[in-house]
Amino acid sequence: MQNSLEFMLVWCVARGLGWLPRTVARAIGAVLGRVAYLMLGRLRRTGLRNLQLAMPQMPQTEREEILRRMYRNLGWQLAEFCRMERYTRANTADLIHYEGLENFLSAEAAGNGVLVLTGHLGAWELSSFYHSLMGHPMGMVIRRLDNRALDGFVNGIRCMHGNRVLHKDDFARGLLTAMRQGETVGILMDTNMTPPQGVFVDYFGTAACTASGLARVALKTGAAVVPGFLLWKAAERRYVLHFGERVEFEATDDPEADILALTQKCTSVIEAWVRRYPDQWLWIHRRWKTRPAGEAPIYS
Repeated sequence: MQNSLEFMLVWCVARGLGWLPRTVARAIGAVLGRVAYLMLGRLRRTGLRNLQLAMPQMPQTEREEILRRMYRNLGWQLAEFCRMERYTRANTADLIHYEGLENFLSAEAAGNGVLVLTGHLGAWELSSFYHSLMGHPMGMVIRRLDNRALDGFVNGIRCMHGNRVLHKDDFARGLLTAMRQGETVGILMDTNMTPPQGVFVDYFGTAACTASGLARVALKTGAAVVPGFLLWKAAERRYVLHFGERVEFEATDDPEADILALTQKCTSVIEAWVRRYPDQWLWIHRRWKTRPAGEAPIYS
């Protein structure tokens, strides 16, 4: 019963926001984000702890402002997701545009598959949806939602234009197959992991246990690794889907060192983008929860 009520609540919110004018839906989303910032104290404390860890020289008042804007952006993302079913090439022409699409297209043309390196930065749900809407469907590595009805509803929207989901609990074989068939798969590579799936690399000056799957697959298959992030540009009043230059790597006779090196390189790329758009990254995730043996916990 609880799962059914949860699904109905989300469905009603999605339908309600989805049929409102976009400016109104985003305004409501911003209000919901502000309420969440004020009410969810544990997440707010996590966000401020992460900002303190990542940007120790920044004044506390500035960190708080970044976190408030992050919650506003999450509210905007909610509004965008609820409206995605209605998006077409025509009505998104003034809302989203590409930068660096040639980087993706050249990687795709190489024929060994493309791993889109991305994270919880900007409008990550909208990015893969828009890319498929523009004729470039892709796979997405995601975690199943606990509520299966809600999981099906959300994935139905994600996959409207040819996208497909690869669930984290069984994605390895599907990911290798996709690369061998020259397909594209996006991987969110900025969440806390645990060994052996995760390896420790530097992220904002602190060791962070990071998924090594992208590096393992890229080194095994020769797939291209291309950064991709959909960011809100306030000056332009629209989103920009950025594809960065291909991440270069080379296999040696030490596979584990190669995996560590490529995972570090990818993590450094994400950090550089977060530094450019700090209020659009998901600071409320306990990114540094897993610690190397012997280190004290970062979160209380």
